[in-house]
This record gives sequence, structure tokens and C-alpha cells, in this order.
Amino acid sequence: MAELEKVPYLLYEKEDNGILWIKFNRPERLNACIGGAQQNGTLAKVVEYMRAGDDDPDVRVIVLTGEGRAFSSGVDVRGVEGFEPGGYALGATPSEGPDSTRQGFYYSTTKVIKDISFIRKPTIAMVNGAAAGFGMDMALQCDIRYGCENTRFITYQQVGQIIENGGAYYLPKLAGLGRALEFAYTGFLDAETAYQWGVLNKMVPSEQLEDEVRSLCQRIIDSPPLTQWINKRVIRAAVDSNLETTAVLTSNAAVILGMSEDAKEARQALTERRTPIFKGL
Repeated sequence: MAELEKVPYLLYEKEDNGILWIKFNRPERLNACIGGAQQNGTLAKVVEYMRAGDDDPDVRVIVLTGEGRAFSSGVDVRGVEGFEPGGYALGATPSEGPDSTRQGFYYSTTKVIKDISFIRKPTIAMVNGAAAGFGMDMALQCDIRYGCENTRFITYQQVGQIIENGGAYYLPKLAGLGRALEFAYTGFLDAETAYQWGVLNKMVPSEQLEDEVRSLCQRIIDSPPLTQWINKRVIRAAVDSNLETTAVLTSNAAVILGMSEDAKEARQALTERRTPIFKGL
């Protein structure tokens, strides 16, 4: 596996307990993303970091969060030296024309953010503050979202754009059609409402947020990884499927899992009344 190239504006913190923390690290700019999906841009590096964690056998769960008081305020519209200005990512039309912009946006930014949902291992967004634009999109692509009283979800309305990059897909499924449209029309969702609508899995006081996420991570780590990976793929597929197709998927998966080393270890540990040791095999 090639060595991961790390950047200062996105931290990669791997712990011995199996938790990988990926942290937006521009607190002075509310963790605004730079460079979009271009090489070494924040969006591209988030997915690159996640893939590295996905390939690392010592990593069991991936947590995405922000340093300071924000999760991520989205694209940096001011631009950063060495990167394209945020305006292009937000829909500014280059000299090649609008169709070129559309294709470039879909095959770069949209694809990169969408790839978060295809990470095999469990992903958690610890939404410690404002999640705006791209920041909101990345949080919605994660499997689970924990927040606090400082959590805010903000759309692209302030820069004249629609909800995109998966937000328009996940919000109706998480909150329901009417609520998703209400959010789309107003552009703002506070923490309590996000929790009531199901956008946040859990809401706790800010001083308890990291401890709650760590507790969740430990419960995940205590479970067999192979079961989690297959459950994730089946349940995500079921969102766009029907009962019959889902039943076929689960029937096939159950037989395969039943013959796995982890399943045998789980049954043996239960018989011997000890803690199982899972290998993801």
C-alpha cells in the first residue's frame, strides 16, 4: 500500500484502539474546505484518508469531525493560494461553457463526496458545530451522525445554489419529503430539529460529545467486523430496493457469514463464556 500523503488542513489520527479520527483542521476559517475535489483538495483528501483507513486492518471505525467550533463551513469561497477558487466548485462557469462545468462537477466533486458512502467500515460524523454546504454533504454520506447543541446544518442557499452532492438524496430518506423540502426552502436546520427529524442519530451536550462517540465506537469494535461490513452494504442497498430483493441478499449473505471464522469464533466464545476475538475473516 502506498504511503499516505498527509496535509496540515486535514488531520489523520489513528489510535491503537481501532478508531481513526479524520479532522478538518482550519479552525480559524471554521474548517472551510480548500481545493474542492482537485488533487490535495480537502474533499479529495477526506476520501483518500477514509480509503487508507478502510484498507488498514488495524482500523475498525472512522470518525469525521472538525477542530475548533465548527464541523466544516463548506467550500472556502475566498480561495487559497495554489488552489482554484471556491467559486468554480459552487457553479461558476469556466471558459469552456456550462456543460463542461456540469460534467466536471459531476465527475469530480459529486463523485468524490459520494465515495464516502462506499467505504466498507463504519463511518461516523461527529458534528461538533456548523456543517454547511460540502460539510453537510460529507456528514450526510456517513453512516451515523452524532451532534450537540452547537450542531447546525446549512445549505448552499447563501451562495445561490441548491442542495446537492447526496444531500438531496439522503435528506428525504432521513427526515421525510415534507421536512426535507422545508429545510431546502429555508436553508437552516438547528440541532434539536435535526435530532427530532432523524438527521442526527443522537444529540448530547457538547462536553459529552466525544465521550459518547467513543462509547459508540467501542460498541462497534466489540462486534464482528465482517458482519458489520455486509450489514452495511445490504441495508444501504435495501434503501433503494424492495422486500424480495433484500430477502435474497440477506439469505445469500447469511450463509456466507455462517461459515466465516468470525462466526465460528462468536459461537465458540459464547459457549466458553469469554470475549470473542474477531479478525474480519
